[in-house]
Amino acid sequence: MKKQTEPSWQALERRAMQPQIDRFIMTNAFTLRLAPAIAALACLLPADPVTPNCLDAAEMPRVAPRDVGLSSEKLQKVKSIVQAQVDKKRIAGAVVLVARHGKVAFLESFGKLDLKSGKSMPPDAIFRFYSMTKPITSVAALMLVEAGKLKLDDPVGNYLAELKDLRVYAGKDQTVPAKRAVTIRDLMRHTSGFTYGMPNGSPVDQLYIKNKIDEGTLSDLVRKLGTLPLQDQPGTKFNYSYSTDVLGRVIEVVSGEPLDKFFRERIFLPLEMRDTGFSVADSQLERFATGYARAKGGLRVIDAPINSVYRKHPISLSGGGGLVSTARDYCRFCQMLLNEGELNGTRLLRRDTIALMTSNQLPAEALPMKLGGFALSEHGFGLGVMVRQQSASGPARSDGEYSWSGAASTFFWVAPKPQLIVIILQQIMPLDINLQLTLKPLIYSALTD
Repeated sequence: MKKQTEPSWQALERRAMQPQIDRFIMTNAFTLRLAPAIAALACLLPADPVTPNCLDAAEMPRVAPRDVGLSSEKLQKVKSIVQAQVDKKRIAGAVVLVARHGKVAFLESFGKLDLKSGKSMPPDAIFRFYSMTKPITSVAALMLVEAGKLKLDDPVGNYLAELKDLRVYAGKDQTVPAKRAVTIRDLMRHTSGFTYGMPNGSPVDQLYIKNKIDEGTLSDLVRKLGTLPLQDQPGTKFNYSYSTDVLGRVIEVVSGEPLDKFFRERIFLPLEMRDTGFSVADSQLERFATGYARAKGGLRVIDAPINSVYRKHPISLSGGGGLVSTARDYCRFCQMLLNEGELNGTRLLRRDTIALMTSNQLPAEALPMKLGGFALSEHGFGLGVMVRQQSASGPARSDGEYSWSGAASTFFWVAPKPQLIVIILQQIMPLDINLQLTLKPLIYSALTD
């Protein structure tokens, strides 16, 4: 089999994350505490679907904001803020969705799908979701846990022999034995000791780059990881990494199916996620948003739909960052989570499993959770999602909120107390969280009950 010549999802995501990783983390750590001030300022990648994204009896109802306890005036300000980003050429376009109590109260598209053609952004535009793939992979693994085919505290080496007897980096050309095995739970909460091959990262990151960790298939990734040291002792530190890609390979081995087939048959079809998958079909191309990066004086294309890597079936089915999707599809996935594992009579997970997934799973020694060396004292990490714990800086109803983002500046959060789902989709790299930080306190302030 030929080696992959196009950049993989992992490589694209790593390149997107690296230039702004420090700013991203610092903003999360400190700017979140400024949420009230931000609110005040505001007031001044599939299964080849064959059916179009149309409405049917199973669709989430569309309602006026006031019908679900949301302020139309506050949500109007959301429109002004996003449109200003388009007008300033900070982004080409965006889609924002707000749902509450199982009903969509706000679904707006802004700007252009593609600047060159001038085509407007449709509400059902298809976006590169990158790391917003991770919660879906975690749900897939938890389905296998419920089926008795996996256990959270099983050693990963039980399923992937290449990952038995791992060693830990202890200095140049030195390693020590891992004190315990990496577990399935470690993969889900990023305490495995793996890393992501960041260009400006640790010595282990440099070893990943030297060994071309992101080239080849999922099995190639696992094989290479088995020859390299862990960055940390398993279970001791949160470190964002290839863990979820490894989890995807575990799913393949345990289920006996390729990851795309498992996702399609066990998650996407039951939830009617019609536009979600690892590639973009020809019939979907007219809705696939162009990928951009910021350049002097505007934006430059980094992934045009016509010759995108997503036009081909991928060599590596990345459970960590390979999916494309839409606001509509991902909202259905989020609503399943918010409904404690069920949507429209179809149950994917038990209530207690969802409770476990969406509560902090990091051990005391891994807290406070750190990204890029900066502590996120108000957050922990569950099984595939970041979890907001009791805090002094945010509204009380944000406690228990879970969320994650993707490298092309996509973001979602689910707030169980007010039964709120928010999805913010853009296609701008490197990762930019300014829009989500501005909109988040404003949308919380739109709650009227």
